[in-house]
Amino acid sequence: MSTPAAAYSPGLEGVVAAETRLSHVDGEAGKLILAGLPVEVLAPTATFEETLHLFWEGSLPGRNELDLLERELAERRVLPPATYELLRAAADGAAEPMDALRMAAATLSLAPGAGDPREDARRLVAAFPTIVAAHWRLRAGEPPIAPDPALGHVANYLYMLEGARPHPRRERALTTYLNTVIDHGMNASTFTARVIISTRSDVVSAVTGAVGALKGPLHGGAPGPALDMVFEIGEASRAEAVVRRMLERGDRLMGFGHRVYKVRDPRADVLSQAARTLADEGEAAELHALARAVEETVLRLLEEQKPGRRLKTNVEYYTALLLHGIGLPKELFTPTFAIGRVGGWTAHCFEQLEGGRLIRPASVYTGEEHGRWTPIDQRR
Repeated sequence: MSTPAAAYSPGLEGVVAAETRLSHVDGEAGKLILAGLPVEVLAPTATFEETLHLFWEGSLPGRNELDLLERELAERRVLPPATYELLRAAADGAAEPMDALRMAAATLSLAPGAGDPREDARRLVAAFPTIVAAHWRLRAGEPPIAPDPALGHVANYLYMLEGARPHPRRERALTTYLNTVIDHGMNASTFTARVIISTRSDVVSAVTGAVGALKGPLHGGAPGPALDMVFEIGEASRAEAVVRRMLERGDRLMGFGHRVYKVRDPRADVLSQAARTLADEGEAAELHALARAVEETVLRLLEEQKPGRRLKTNVEYYTALLLHGIGLPKELFTPTFAIGRVGGWTAHCFEQLEGGRLIRPASVYTGEEHGRWTPIDQRR
């Protein structure tokens, strides 16, 4: 076996591959800084367009800058004809929403100005909600709804899904979510985007690859099961018995534990507050109360049965509750995550293009070094 040039780190655990101003994740302290601002400050107050400008330009926009960005996104929400045709074919073939998003993202190279990094980024961010909404409606046998130029980015997404202007409370809740998930360190999809763009490929290719990484259930596909657990429990009085059975079976409790955070995920607090604000009465308020009771029970039993593991609530738990409260089906949870995260992916592409080197990790060879060639007629 050959001697490695450096220590092998499975999964690149602990390997620093880039410098970034975009986000700082402190897993021990439970802190997340987004482009200079704590997530609990930025996410509940900014519009998505303001957050996008902060990530792309390094500062919060002035009024004129914000107006310009809003116009630029509005002008790019309509998809190329070929993209609509692909989405129709994807719907006819019963493609899952993340597969449709991955395929359609690549077609944005057909749009005017494709190949310019800034233009590609604007087009991708503007088009992602249109792609997801159009495919969802086509799968349901309904025609796509054209974006409304009078609506902002988040309101347009809900409008294109439903055909009605959303209530401001729902728009604010979804905006808070998209701001919260716009970036989170060197996660799998962000690293994928930076690897691709480091070859001096184009931003559309980099983001298409990132969508493929996000599709995997170990990265972007877990919020739905977190909500399933709450529904299965149904009543707070059943929480302890159900959770104990799950732990005895060795089931993974979705929405708890994180590879980075060793204390409560700060994004969970932001989304819990947003969900509580959204669910102020009726069944929604009852579901939120149930979720809080289940959370308390899970945390207590995890500490009892897995002491010292520090398995705390993560972003998936309240993501599920919030997106359900907004009215999104579970099938759209991960595509909606992508609608927020594409802002971070594109900002990372800009950083990598500005000064990053080609990303090329080493590997450790574990195969044979002195094999012998056998002619074909002598092989068994």
